[in-house]
Amino acid sequence: MKSEQLTKEDVRRIEEEIEYRKMVVRPQSLKALKEARAMGDLSENFEYYAAKRDNNQNNSRIRYLEKMLRFAEIIEDSSSDDVVGINNTVDVYFEDDDETETYRIVTSIRSDSRKGLISNLSPLGKALLGKKVGERVEVTMENGAAFFVVIKELRNTGEAPTDRIQQY
Repeated sequence: MKSEQLTKEDVRRIEEEIEYRKMVVRPQSLKALKEARAMGDLSENFEYYAAKRDNNQNNSRIRYLEKMLRFAEIIEDSSSDDVVGINNTVDVYFEDDDETETYRIVTSIRSDSRKGLISNLSPLGKALLGKKVGERVEVTMENGAAFFVVIKELRNTGEAPTDRIQQY
């Protein structure tokens, strides 16, 4: 498993999800499994197979999250007010398109480009980190293509998005 870069807040939320899945979801799914098994013939018992699938998915998610924490690299999510860092919102002017877009730099497990949440490991995220308002930044894509952006505005929110951690 590749090492994920996580903030302390990411770790806290993952630990909360693990606890919730162990203390709430697991007992519910075991109860549903027991009730479905009691209905008799398992060969044609849809409820049994659905309960078994749900229980297995929950246990897989718990194992995945625990493994993620074991191999995580904890990174700092604080930055000075004038430098782009994790959990900052940035207005970026794309020179080639003559457009300005707003993004929030987050860790890879929180990224969701549809919501404007870009990973600190993405080409744009990497290029923006550590830069200041007014700087012209070259963004190099994985295929070698490059383009320039200008940082127009920086809002230092300082807290992680409240969305649930992405499932892979």
